Amino acid sequence: MLVHRHRSEEAGTPVNAYLVEGAEGVVAVDATLTVPGGRALRARAEALGKPLLGVVITHAHPDHYGGLVELVAGLDVPVYSTALVGEVIRRDDPVKEAILRPMFGDLWPASRAFPTHVAGDGETVAFGDIELAVSDLGPSESPADSLWRLVSEPRRVFSGDLAYDRTHCYLADGFHERWLANLARFRVELEPGTTLHPGHGEPCGLEALDWQRAYIETMLSAVRDGSDVPAAMREFLPSETLAFLMELSVEPLR
Repeated sequence: MLVHRHRSEEAGTPVNAYLVEGAEGVVAVDATLTVPGGRALRARAEALGKPLLGVVITHAHPDHYGGLVELVAGLDVPVYSTALVGEVIRRDDPVKEAILRPMFGDLWPASRAFPTHVAGDGETVAFGDIELAVSDLGPSESPADSLWRLVSEPRRVFSGDLAYDRTHCYLADGFHERWLANLARFRVELEPGTTLHPGHGEPCGLEALDWQRAYIETMLSAVRDGSDVPAAMREFLPSETLAFLMELSVEPLR
């Protein structure tokens, strides 16, 4: 199996989607945020010269499903998610439209596509010779998260936003206790030598789970102490990548 990382940087929001290439076709994991991001992912899939067999969506944040409508335009392919991921995406779509339209204008799609098929916790979904097994995380970084493992190579994991790879992070949804619990769980469950294919940043090892825990704990501590939270987080991570997500999280955490 070949895994192709597609990094979309439209609207100042770098985000990853992935194309898993098998003998019979291609499966997309997530779909980027914007109209041009979804179109570019579709073009990259088509350049592989194999049909798009399906899509899986890891979680309910719009930077991972906004481009879906362009990715699957005119195609009859299944789009899988956990039941909760699909439910939350549909439920929150009007809110996301109200927030993102002023931010991104026509980069945000005028209409969105949604998951069409449900995968239960522990279920394996087959797309030709590509098999992906899902773990339902429930609320975590978003109100509904999951990760997907490549069955033929279980040390290759599409981890969504369970752990960012050393970029600033979004904590505004407020599920940090569940997030920390999932980090602890998969630090034990995932095999040594596992490669995480995250929603943001480079492919990384399980040490990213430790880094993510430290980021969350540092931010929560800065909020509790009444510190200058953006300054504390920039000291922890001297980077501006996705810093606006961190800044948007400060007031909801207070």
